[in-house]
Amino acid sequence: MKTQEQINEVVKQKYSEIALQEKEVNQSACCGSGCCSDEVYNIMNDDYADLEGYNPDADLGLGCGLPTQFAKIKKGDVVIDLGSGAGNDAFIARHETGETGKVIGIDFAPAMIDRSRKNAETLEFNNVEFRQGDIETMPVSSNTADVIVSNCVLNLVPDKDAVIKEIFRVLKLGGHFSIADIVLDGELPNEIKRAAEMYAGCVSGAIQKRDYLQKIEDAGFKQITIQKDKAIVIPDDILQQYLSAKQVNDFKNSGVTIRSITVYAEKHGEEKGCCGSECCN
Repeated sequence: MKTQEQINEVVKQKYSEIALQEKEVNQSACCGSGCCSDEVYNIMNDDYADLEGYNPDADLGLGCGLPTQFAKIKKGDVVIDLGSGAGNDAFIARHETGETGKVIGIDFAPAMIDRSRKNAETLEFNNVEFRQGDIETMPVSSNTADVIVSNCVLNLVPDKDAVIKEIFRVLKLGGHFSIADIVLDGELPNEIKRAAEMYAGCVSGAIQKRDYLQKIEDAGFKQITIQKDKAIVIPDDILQQYLSAKQVNDFKNSGVTIRSITVYAEKHGEEKGCCGSECCN
């Protein structure tokens, strides 16, 4: 079994490669994983084209939802985008927060940071900043963000508890997040879990939907709401790369589903076990 560090390195390498690819290459795969399908053009990603602030050059086709559409961003907000890629969601968030707000994108792949910064310079956005770092230990001060968004990223991280705790830390009191991610309803076959390509492609790193929501609740978040929930159907020609014909048939009849959910939650108080800012040193 791979360690967390080994998994992180696999994902970092894969997404560094993706940063140099065009959207059409990434969209023919599940989140850019390279498992191309003849049956569909895009498995995971939703269409951004009608959202204000959308910039095609920043869209690598890597998402699994439209979290900025549901994020309730207001003018002047400070927004953080986790796993910001080439800047797609960050630039849409910037449209919502306006000139008086600020957007901070965080990504651990240097190639992604380079690409997003170039896009921001081209667009002459002075209030959008991209920082390289891990979202398990964000390079951001506590109580900074009004809103956090993320699109198909937490499922790539082995230590999801650490990320969710970090989200709680960097959000202001009264702040909230809207996160699109991949979860499971039922047990995924081990053959898919073990495939690094599928891991970097948003599937085998996913956890059970109920466990995902429980982690959010355990971190102290309130008003947890599923804003969108849709099934992700993996085409047969992709499944056949990892499973035998019998395994494909068994999987399709198992009732197990891969789902894209967009989750909203609010920070109403301090972290559990903390009695307030004066005594939490």
